[in-house]
Amino acid sequence: MSLFPSNFGKVAVLMGGASAEREVSLMSGTGVLQALLQSGIDAHAFDPSLRDIGELKSDGFDRCFIALHGRFGEDGTVQGALELMGIPYTGSGVMASSIAIDKVMTKRVWLAEGLPTPAYKLLRRDAYSPEQVMNIPDELGLPVIVKPAREGSSIGVYKVAGYSDMKAAVEGAAALDADVLCEQFISGDEVTCPVIGNGVQARALPVIRIVAPEGNYDYQNKYFTDVTQYLVPCSLPPGEEEAIQKLVLKAYRVLGCRGWGRLDVMIDSATREPYLLEINTSPGMTSHSLVPMSAKAVGISYPALCLELLALAACDNDVGARA
Repeated sequence: MSLFPSNFGKVAVLMGGASAEREVSLMSGTGVLQALLQSGIDAHAFDPSLRDIGELKSDGFDRCFIALHGRFGEDGTVQGALELMGIPYTGSGVMASSIAIDKVMTKRVWLAEGLPTPAYKLLRRDAYSPEQVMNIPDELGLPVIVKPAREGSSIGVYKVAGYSDMKAAVEGAAALDADVLCEQFISGDEVTCPVIGNGVQARALPVIRIVAPEGNYDYQNKYFTDVTQYLVPCSLPPGEEEAIQKLVLKAYRVLGCRGWGRLDVMIDSATREPYLLEINTSPGMTSHSLVPMSAKAVGISYPALCLELLALAACDNDVGARA
């Protein structure tokens, strides 16, 4: 559609919500709201944890920019409500959102499609034995990554260096999610690559290489410090950036994603093989966020990015995301 402000109608920026990522969502939503207002859009903040979601219909909103992160906002639940009300929204639809929020289900789809992702073991809360926990390093090696299957922003993620730390890590992750993902650690370059668009029209933006202190790209270093380096251009060896862009586009499409997303990848330092870690279907839009950073590298400003994403807003029946 044309990017004239009048064509968008009344827009709700969904932010806040009830997930563990509420604080980050409020930062993302505030940035998006200000950008849309500066562009002349009739945009309004809407926090679904403080207002009945049905008010989006009764208050006459024409479309929604989803700046919610995590559960109840990125997992297909809000998307389903918007589908029932017939209000177009940014990002992936119900099915793709519900799969992508679950790191284990995402891995299963990628593996079924022959896409590379680190080896893993799934532990279910209250259903695993101490012996199973202690066997994980034998199966996956050390260090091992332990994390909740359905949280984002590095919440509840542990890098376990020894057997003695396994029990506490699994219990910490299990406190946040019934499913605990134990994942093979890939030592090497950490990169991320945004994707914008639908199906065969989707395009990958520049790859960003992330250099965090001691390789610790945690919640604090993501949002509240300036010590992490983000390299764009990524300065990877020749051909690697293009290969990663092709990989993330395929990973995005096989999940049926649309609108936009950001995929995290590790590159094995020994083999230079890339491994898909996860996909974010409602990425951050804060001052530290990576999609705006990547877009800026190809001349797309933050307000222009927000307008493009808003123009892609749709309901599942309006767009064919698979390719």
